[in-house]
Amino acid sequence: MESTRIDKWLWSVRLAKTRPDAADACRGGHVRINGRPAKPATPVVPGDEVRARIGQSTRVVEVVRVIQKRVGAADASTCYLDRTPKVPAVADSVPVAARDRGAGRPTKRDRRMLERLRAGRM
Repeated sequence: MESTRIDKWLWSVRLAKTRPDAADACRGGHVRINGRPAKPATPVVPGDEVRARIGQSTRVVEVVRVIQKRVGAADASTCYLDRTPKVPAVADSVPVAARDRGAGRPTKRDRRMLERLRAGRM
């Protein structure tokens, strides 16, 4: 087995929850193989770089092994090398315009402060 369909591979290595989700991502232009848009039936071979945006996350992986059937998570993670860039950690800070839940509507003073903050005059 030297190649398989990209939608089947994405599903079998657990990057997509279902095969129709993987196929929809391909049809929507959210999957690229070696920088080229991939249709659901595009073959994938070891050494290919797959960039897939499924749901809210974008994953960049390199194909190490081609499988056609869904396997356990431990086995699936050996089929690719994750090359996804790390997201920089957000500094440990409190959001500027945070309000306690259930605190009600902002007062006139609070609204003016928010307007100044949004306008950059604070």
